[in-house]
Amino acid sequence: MEKSNGVVAEFDVIVIGGGVIGSSTAYQLAKRGSKTLLLEQFDFLHHRGSSHGESRTIRATYTDEYYVPLVLEAALLWEEAEKEIGFNVLFKSQHLDMGSGDDKALCSVIASCKKHGIAHEVMDAERVRDKFSGRFELPDNWIGVCTELGGIIKPTKAVSMFQTLAIKNGATLRDNKEVQNIIKDEVKGGVTVVTSNGEKYWGKKCILTVGAWTRKLLKLVNGTTLPIQPLETALYYWRIKEGHENEFVIGSGFPTFASYGEPYFYGTPVLEYPGLIKVGVHGGNQCDPDKRPWRSEGIKMDILKEWIEKRFKGLVKVKNGPVCGQMCMYSMTPDEDYVIDFLGGEFGKDVAIGGGFSGHGFKMAPVVGRILADLVLDGEAKGVELKHFRIGRFEENPNGNVK
Repeated sequence: MEKSNGVVAEFDVIVIGGGVIGSSTAYQLAKRGSKTLLLEQFDFLHHRGSSHGESRTIRATYTDEYYVPLVLEAALLWEEAEKEIGFNVLFKSQHLDMGSGDDKALCSVIASCKKHGIAHEVMDAERVRDKFSGRFELPDNWIGVCTELGGIIKPTKAVSMFQTLAIKNGATLRDNKEVQNIIKDEVKGGVTVVTSNGEKYWGKKCILTVGAWTRKLLKLVNGTTLPIQPLETALYYWRIKEGHENEFVIGSGFPTFASYGEPYFYGTPVLEYPGLIKVGVHGGNQCDPDKRPWRSEGIKMDILKEWIEKRFKGLVKVKNGPVCGQMCMYSMTPDEDYVIDFLGGEFGKDVAIGGGFSGHGFKMAPVVGRILADLVLDGEAKGVELKHFRIGRFEENPNGNVK
């Protein structure tokens, strides 16, 4: 690439952060004909953030109903991308939510399904046992809510898919390019992005999708402090009792699942590791993304083991603990709602941001990528209300949206 005034190359849009959100965004931009650059601070497909591993869940059941249209569009966009690439990253199943019949969050899920026309079945404990052939055992005062939109997304494979599609549509991808500054170009508009090795790239627009590094990068760039707190979390794989392995395999009628209450448990059918089922707890420990302990301190293992033992009636072994685990990071906002907005200030609408996905953003990557592309190319997002995701909500209330 020819250098001019210290700038290596010029682009319509520069996307900073090559996880699933940034990679999906780069794909959306490139297929619309925008000259796009995707920069990643580490190797592509690294395991240091939130977009790696073997499984993420997709579900349409949300207590906050404004997420439902997003996930419905995301499901269609996953299929669209799969058709373009020629292989699957989403493996479908039913989804089961469970909890006490008077749990407010679970009742909100049912109300949300009704409002948006999501086909669902509300079941008592006996009906849950019958429907899933005795694989779930619920207390008598619990209910289950079963929906058809569930399944497992393969994270690393999905990121690779979006990056491949971005390249196929003309995008430029560069890894091991840590961004150290974003400078407004006062002469011709747009911004100059400066990397740690001194390279400079100019873009008409820029999008930040750096996950757990969002707060650090914004503080460096313009002194903005957003309440996006990185958490280190762990997920675990548990061995199924011999002779019952096939009963929990995806495609066998066993669903992705979530258990409401405190804590919130979740899990997936067997897909990635034969004979092992994933069950974890939502949450984690605050961390510096560059100085992580890389261990699952503070996880309530006894509570998790007790939940597994009771829900699966001994069909999943817990005595010796999980067979293996994986570490990951969340990027938490106080209200657990996303941040999707223009950065504003001196950058106005030249820089947009997607972050704070709070442990429930992976499934939304295709639609968030579409929205971020809309913002920088058209100045607004089509067909979606973003008021819940604005940066300004934290100025009005440090805790964000009132719920």
